[in-house]
Amino acid sequence: MTDVETLAALARDIDSTCRLTGTFALRSGRTANEYFDKYRFEADPRLLDRVAAHLVPLVPTDTEVLAGLEMGGIPVVTALGRHTGLPCAFVRKTAKPYGTARLAEGAEVAGRRVLVIEDVVTSGGQVVISTGHLRELGARVEHALCVIDRAEGGSQALAAHGVALRALLTRADLEAQRAR
Repeated sequence: MTDVETLAALARDIDSTCRLTGTFALRSGRTANEYFDKYRFEADPRLLDRVAAHLVPLVPTDTEVLAGLEMGGIPVVTALGRHTGLPCAFVRKTAKPYGTARLAEGAEVAGRRVLVIEDVVTSGGQVVISTGHLRELGARVEHALCVIDRAEGGSQALAAHGVALRALLTRADLEAQRAR
């Protein structure tokens, strides 16, 4: 299989694993008859390993630390770290009030080139917030990497904060595989 064919097969497998039908209450208050449960690809070790292998070429060569965002970015960053050999940091939405009271657990980020890892990017809001926090800790963040870019403004929001978004797949890639 070519790289394009293996990526298409991955998109098809993610879509078939994560797309659920039924009745779902959405955060907006609306009801939908279809739902994309991103945690399903993260909970499948074989599928997550394939995702991580495909993400490796998207990691900038000067990256020193991979930083996974709570919660969906944590399994992705762990799998990607296994493939790249790069140390990982686990970034909380807020610092815990006990123990080390750190916002970024694991690898040290201060003074290092950090690649922010997220599972799915929609508006980019949490990536922007977490990037700001990492920069306050002394991290140099210029790139973010996600498995799926829903193409709803996240890339533009990140660019406005000096962060270039790289995505393995887009919503359109998943929908194209479903249409086949």
